[in-house]
Amino acid sequence: MDSVYLKRDKAGRINIKAGNRVNSVINWTVLSLTLLTVTAFLFFDYTGLEIGRAIMETAVNLRTMFLQPSLNHFSWGEALFQVGVTISLAVIATILGAVIAFFLALWSAVNLANKWVSKSIKIFVAFIRAVPTVLWVLIFAIAAGLGSEAAILGMLFHSIAYLVKAFSEAFEEVDKGMLEALRSTGSGWWHTIVHAVLPSTSTYLLSWTFLRFEINFSVAVAMGAAAGAGGIGFELFMASGFYFDLREVGFITYAILLVAIVLEVASTHLKKRYFSS
Repeated sequence: MDSVYLKRDKAGRINIKAGNRVNSVINWTVLSLTLLTVTAFLFFDYTGLEIGRAIMETAVNLRTMFLQPSLNHFSWGEALFQVGVTISLAVIATILGAVIAFFLALWSAVNLANKWVSKSIKIFVAFIRAVPTVLWVLIFAIAAGLGSEAAILGMLFHSIAYLVKAFSEAFEEVDKGMLEALRSTGSGWWHTIVHAVLPSTSTYLLSWTFLRFEINFSVAVAMGAAAGAGGIGFELFMASGFYFDLREVGFITYAILLVAIVLEVASTHLKKRYFSS
């Protein structure tokens, strides 16, 4: 909402100035970041850098990567299997996280649970959410050893915290009159959840769960090599860092992009088919 600032000049006249403090903060922040970025580029060491040659070599690498994709170190069947491994890691972490987060979110929504219980859960998940998913995966990789277990535990830990916030905010938007009407008729807590909360928030729950699944898929790709989880992420690491096969990197990139598009289409289709109003 815009604010109006009144300021009296030396002659006693009052000047009226309309403005928005939020916009001012955003503008100054963007300006500061822009100046810092420009300053950083000025202090880079450009010794031995040939801009023209660098641009040409980058263009050649990009052309090789994205216009000539191919598989050279593993077969199509192995590629599909590795993609399936990565998707499976994301599915397990997302489903377990969504189920656990659903019940925690019910207890953390201020209109459904005790105020102190709600605050305690929100503080706890805020702490978990403050640590990036990749870092949680690496923490569990150190604690539990390299492997798919570390990747699933790390993604699960952060998925729960992420979805608790999303689900609880959706629950708190449920019409208060509907909740009071059910309670006034003697409906119990769980009866209220089933007949008022779930029908009103099912679309949001599905949307947030699919969004988290897409995030977990990208994390599973990134952690394929770092956490020893395997999957298409490990093959991408081998192709880029070990074989330096740009054509294979391009193929794997297209495969990951295709899976992401399929997930988005599936999410949209499910929402339209089962949760359209």
